[in-house]
Amino acid sequence: MAAAGHVRGLLRVSRGWRCGPRRARSAAACPPAGQIRQAFLRFFQEQHGHRLVPSVPVRPRGDPGLLFVNAGMNQFKPIFLGTAHPRSELAQYQRVVNSQKCVRAGGKHNDLDDVGRDVYHHTFFEMLGNWSFGDYFKEEACGMAWELLTQIYEIPKDHLYITYFGGDASLGLSPDEECRDIWLSLGVPPSHVLPFPLRENFWEMGETGPCGPCTEIHYDHVGGGRHAAALVNQDSPDVVEIWNLVFMQYSREADGSLRPLPQHHVDTGMGLERLVTVLQSKRSNYDTDLFTPILDAIHKGCGGPGYQGLVGEADVRSVNMAYRVVADHVRTLSMCIADGVYPGMSGAELVLRRILRRAVRFCSEVLHAPPGFLASLVPAVVEVLGDAYPELRKNTDQIMNVINDNEAAFLSSLLRGRRIIDRTLQQMAPSKLFPAEVAWSLYGNLGFPLDLIGLMIEEKGIQLDWAALDQLAQEDAKRKARTQQAEQLEGSSVRLDVHSLAQLQRDGVPATDDSPKYTYTLGQDGRYAFSPCQATVLMLYKDQSLQKEVGAGQRCGVLLDRTSFYAEQGGQAHDRGYLVRLGQQDVLFPVESVQLSGGYVIHEVTAPETLQAGDRVQLFVDEAQRLACMVNHTATHLLSFALHRVLGDQTEQRGSHVTAEQLRFDFSTQAPVTTQQLQEVEGVIQEVVDQNEIVYMAEVPLALASGIQGLRTMDEVYPDPVRVVSVGVPVESALMPNSQAAMQTSVELCCGTHLLQTGAVQDLTITSERQLVKGISRIIALTGEQANDPGCYSVRGKPRCA
Repeated sequence: MAAAGHVRGLLRVSRGWRCGPRRARSAAACPPAGQIRQAFLRFFQEQHGHRLVPSVPVRPRGDPGLLFVNAGMNQFKPIFLGTAHPRSELAQYQRVVNSQKCVRAGGKHNDLDDVGRDVYHHTFFEMLGNWSFGDYFKEEACGMAWELLTQIYEIPKDHLYITYFGGDASLGLSPDEECRDIWLSLGVPPSHVLPFPLRENFWEMGETGPCGPCTEIHYDHVGGGRHAAALVNQDSPDVVEIWNLVFMQYSREADGSLRPLPQHHVDTGMGLERLVTVLQSKRSNYDTDLFTPILDAIHKGCGGPGYQGLVGEADVRSVNMAYRVVADHVRTLSMCIADGVYPGMSGAELVLRRILRRAVRFCSEVLHAPPGFLASLVPAVVEVLGDAYPELRKNTDQIMNVINDNEAAFLSSLLRGRRIIDRTLQQMAPSKLFPAEVAWSLYGNLGFPLDLIGLMIEEKGIQLDWAALDQLAQEDAKRKARTQQAEQLEGSSVRLDVHSLAQLQRDGVPATDDSPKYTYTLGQDGRYAFSPCQATVLMLYKDQSLQKEVGAGQRCGVLLDRTSFYAEQGGQAHDRGYLVRLGQQDVLFPVESVQLSGGYVIHEVTAPETLQAGDRVQLFVDEAQRLACMVNHTATHLLSFALHRVLGDQTEQRGSHVTAEQLRFDFSTQAPVTTQQLQEVEGVIQEVVDQNEIVYMAEVPLALASGIQGLRTMDEVYPDPVRVVSVGVPVESALMPNSQAAMQTSVELCCGTHLLQTGAVQDLTITSERQLVKGISRIIALTGEQANDPGCYSVRGKPRCA
């Protein structure tokens, strides 16, 4: 009970009173949002043994199909799919709690166009969540939620309504009566426990994958003994959903059917903004202390009428809508830029560009704010969210600079767009419809918001041809879908699904021993010798099922007990090569791709003859391709070190890709990189190459490795123990307390294959450097003989001849 008292004490204010639905108090007596967030986290930590995990950045980790992290569950997808590496920290999670930064703008979950029109939609929000991975299930999850809401937060029980899954005959799913009975046993009256269909109370990760019934908790802002069941799920501003508890117990298959998952999981999400609204006795999220400092800064900076919370027709000239749009969007911009997502021309960057331009438009067109006003609001965002997310304080200047630069570019586009619109109106034949092609070009090429075009031409008595615009948008979407489908087909490979992974684990099949991929030596003649590897076929994978045999001509995945092949990961391309059966050296099984899933390495082959579990095989890695990857991967580490040395510690890696042909390196930088700086970077690398430094590698406990001063890491989930790669300095030296070794050389966590000495790099030529978006640059480089080829041009435009 001591822990319970401590958590409950987080919400106490002077004299034991608090502001909430039960006791309306002054604003000064309301629990601040920071305390409400902390009470949630500590409740699950201290009273129910959950592990607190930090929010991941809003840029998705290893999930190219997602623009932004849009739910708390995103970082846990590998657990739900069974693909988490068994030695990773992720695979050890049983029950965790967190507050996740989320952005819903673009893609399946897109709230962008609704922001400002009402008082509860946001592009950026915080998702409070508790999770169980094969541990507790429905009864415990419901009980914890009810305890937190009614005892810790002291929300009146008669204000709460519960929904549960009412079943779906077409899928053969019965109503979730188990869930209903749990709520009734907790004392919720039957009139407050309501069934709803699949659309409302069945949650799915995507078109395929883990899914299951959910139960939602709704709050009635009015209360007072009335019966509000009829308003649940009716988009009423008086009765709103505050918490969703998802019970993942099925997997949606490609054919639309549902299969029970090997393990049951709990995935819950409660929006902090809505919870704070309830506990601070407000009717609008924008009236809470998550927004009021930002709204006050808007009023102070642009003058004019203050924010009144008006919506619809009551909001004359949309001034209040502008307040909400700007306050929401500057939060989103600040958080995204702090996490390395900058306004750009494609994907998430394009969406962020649209958010910024929408905010600038409302600043200039509605609030009549001066240029640079939007960036001036960033300190207010940092004041509100900086304690919970210190990356905002760390990157405040960078955030403001990026916003200012992009605002200036947009204001210039606005001038050009206005001229194009005026010229088009002058040249139009008598018509009341503005050409859709012109509007679409302004939208796509200049980033001109379509609603702004509509407003500008409406002043002239002209309308946009929305039907034609919709047609253009549909055609554009189809082109993008075809491109995406082609890319997916091109990159398609055999991957184990959640059911096959669970079956392997149930059958006691151990994870693949892939340590032989690191078994190679460097001879005195400077040649690398790769040790031979023999293995046994444990299982074959075809048509999403594990099989003991596949016939000739069939494409399948081959699971071996051990392998010397490198599976694609960490930015390094997979090995190529072939397998042969022992005693049958004349029949080659070419390895087309190598993938890692849940600790199992799958070799994709098209079998020329029948292949069976139990067959003994010998593995032959394409040594030339492997060595070229090793050269380029070690060179990538040297490039990262050199960029830090020349440009400063604020330079951070944003991504890389290593193939046998070249290396690609993306990094953040405060200013454009000059030709002289690139020359210096090449010089630093050449010095390390000429010294032919030893490359040390060792597996180290993750906690110990993380303490290395100056260690360069990526936002990745690393296995434990983790492989440390150190150039010129033994790993043991880098691990010593207060060691400065990693500050003077390249020391990184990396599972890739590397050279044993740097001399094999020979040379490195940066052939391309360009800004992807403001603040993010990409370098393409060549090494070895390619770097010295007379036809190889450096970024300086001069051939590098041998």
